[in-house]
Amino acid sequence: QVQLVESGGGWVQPGGSLRLSCAASGFIFSTYTMAWVRQAPGKELEWVSEISSGGETTYYADSVKGRFTISRDNAKNTVYLQMNSLQIEDTAVYYCTKDSRPNDYGLGARSQHPTWLGDYDYWGQGTQVTVSS
Repeated sequence: QVQLVESGGGWVQPGGSLRLSCAASGFIFSTYTMAWVRQAPGKELEWVSEISSGGETTYYADSVKGRFTISRDNAKNTVYLQMNSLQIEDTAVYYCTKDSRPNDYGLGARSQHPTWLGDYDYWGQGTQVTVSS
Protein backbone atom coordinates (compact mmCIF):
# COMPACT_ATOMS: atom_id res chain seq x y z
CA GLN A 1 0.00 0.00 0.00
CA VAL A 2 1.02 3.61 -0.45
CA GLN A 3 3.08 5.04 2.37
CA LEU A 4 4.56 8.49 2.81
CA VAL A 5 6.79 8.98 5.82
CA GLU A 6 8.09 12.45 6.68
CA SER A 7 11.08 13.21 8.84
CA GLY A 8 13.39 16.09 9.65
CA GLY A 9 11.13 18.40 11.56
CA GLY A 10 12.08 20.02 14.81
CA TRP A 11 12.68 23.29 16.61
CA VAL A 12 14.76 26.04 15.07
CA GLN A 13 15.35 29.71 15.78
CA PRO A 14 14.22 32.37 13.33
CA GLY A 15 16.64 32.59 10.44
CA GLY A 16 17.62 28.96 10.78
CA SER A 17 17.27 26.05 8.38
CA LEU A 18 15.76 22.60 8.31
CA ARG A 19 15.56 19.88 5.68
CA LEU A 20 12.49 17.72 5.53
CA SER A 21 12.45 14.31 3.87
CA CYS A 22 9.58 12.15 2.71
CA ALA A 23 10.20 8.49 1.96
CA ALA A 24 7.62 7.03 -0.40
CA SER A 25 6.64 3.45 -1.10
CA GLY A 26 3.82 1.41 -2.61
CA PHE A 27 3.61 3.21 -5.94
CA ILE A 28 5.80 4.12 -8.92
CA PHE A 29 7.31 7.21 -7.34
CA SER A 30 9.05 8.46 -10.47
CA THR A 31 5.77 8.94 -12.33
CA TYR A 32 3.95 11.21 -9.86
CA THR A 33 3.98 14.85 -8.97
CA MET A 34 4.81 15.28 -5.30
CA ALA A 35 4.08 18.16 -2.99
CA TRP A 36 4.44 19.64 0.48
CA VAL A 37 1.46 21.11 2.32
CA ARG A 38 1.49 22.60 5.82
CA GLN A 39 -0.99 23.38 8.54
CA ALA A 40 -0.31 25.99 11.18
CA PRO A 41 -2.10 25.85 14.53
CA GLY A 42 -5.72 26.87 14.14
CA LYS A 43 -5.39 27.41 10.40
CA GLU A 44 -6.37 25.56 7.25
CA LEU A 45 -4.06 23.51 5.10
CA GLU A 46 -1.68 25.66 3.06
CA TRP A 47 -0.08 24.44 -0.14
CA VAL A 48 3.68 25.04 -0.02
CA SER A 49 5.43 23.53 -3.02
CA GLU A 50 5.20 20.99 -5.82
CA ILE A 51 7.68 19.13 -8.01
CA SER A 52 7.29 17.29 -11.29
CA SER A 53 7.84 13.57 -11.54
CA GLY A 54 11.32 13.99 -12.97
CA GLY A 55 12.24 16.90 -10.74
CA GLU A 56 12.75 19.42 -13.52
CA THR A 57 9.84 21.71 -12.69
CA THR A 58 9.00 23.20 -9.33
CA TYR A 59 6.40 25.57 -7.96
CA TYR A 60 6.22 27.50 -4.70
CA ALA A 61 3.72 29.45 -2.70
CA ASP A 62 4.56 33.14 -2.57
CA SER A 63 5.04 32.88 1.19
CA VAL A 64 8.04 30.56 0.81
CA LYS A 65 9.43 31.52 -2.59
CA GLY A 66 13.14 32.24 -2.43
CA ARG A 67 13.50 30.56 0.96
CA PHE A 68 12.36 26.95 0.39
CA THR A 69 13.59 24.48 -2.21
CA ILE A 70 11.83 21.27 -3.16
CA SER A 71 13.76 18.42 -4.72
CA ARG A 72 13.51 14.68 -5.22
CA ASP A 73 15.68 11.63 -5.67
CA ASN A 74 13.78 9.09 -7.71
CA ALA A 75 16.44 6.44 -7.10
CA LYS A 76 15.68 6.74 -3.38
CA ASN A 77 11.91 7.35 -3.70
CA THR A 78 12.33 10.46 -1.59
CA VAL A 79 11.21 14.05 -1.85
CA TYR A 80 12.85 16.83 0.14
CA LEU A 81 12.05 20.32 1.32
CA GLN A 82 15.02 22.50 2.18
CA MET A 83 13.81 25.38 4.31
CA ASN A 84 16.10 28.37 4.84
CA SER A 85 15.58 31.72 6.54
CA LEU A 86 12.80 30.23 8.58
CA GLN A 87 10.29 32.60 10.13
CA ILE A 88 7.95 32.23 13.07
CA GLU A 89 5.07 32.11 10.57
CA ASP A 90 6.54 28.90 9.11
CA THR A 91 5.63 27.03 12.29
CA ALA A 92 3.32 24.22 11.20
CA VAL A 93 2.91 20.52 10.65
CA TYR A 94 4.36 19.74 7.23
CA TYR A 95 2.79 17.00 5.15
CA CYS A 96 4.12 15.20 2.12
CA THR A 97 1.51 14.27 -0.45
CA LYS A 98 1.18 12.88 -3.99
CA ASP A 99 -1.02 13.76 -6.90
CA SER A 100 -3.63 11.11 -7.64
CA ARG A 101 -2.85 11.19 -11.37
CA PRO A 102 0.40 9.97 -12.92
CA ASN A 103 2.58 11.66 -15.50
CA ASP A 104 2.31 15.18 -14.05
CA TYR A 105 -1.26 15.54 -15.23
CA GLY A 106 -2.11 18.19 -12.66
CA LEU A 107 1.34 19.75 -12.36
CA GLY A 108 1.25 23.46 -11.72
CA ALA A 109 -2.46 23.76 -11.02
CA ARG A 110 -1.94 24.48 -7.34
CA SER A 111 0.41 27.35 -8.06
CA GLN A 112 -2.60 29.13 -9.58
CA HIS A 113 -5.21 27.64 -7.28
CA PRO A 114 -3.48 26.75 -4.01
CA THR A 115 -6.68 25.65 -2.32
CA TRP A 116 -7.22 22.87 -4.87
CA LEU A 117 -5.90 20.09 -2.65
CA GLY A 118 -8.48 17.48 -3.62
CA ASP A 119 -6.28 15.95 -6.29
CA TYR A 120 -3.76 14.83 -3.70
CA ASP A 121 -4.77 11.34 -2.66
CA TYR A 122 -2.24 10.10 -0.10
CA TRP A 123 -0.71 12.03 2.76
CA GLY A 124 2.02 11.33 5.27
CA GLN A 125 1.54 11.61 9.00
CA GLY A 126 3.23 14.99 9.09
CA THR A 127 6.30 16.37 10.79
CA GLN A 128 6.24 19.31 13.18
CA VAL A 129 8.34 22.38 12.44
CA THR A 130 8.54 24.96 15.21
CA VAL A 131 10.28 28.28 14.67
CA SER A 132 10.73 30.32 17.78
CA SER A 133 13.32 32.21 19.77
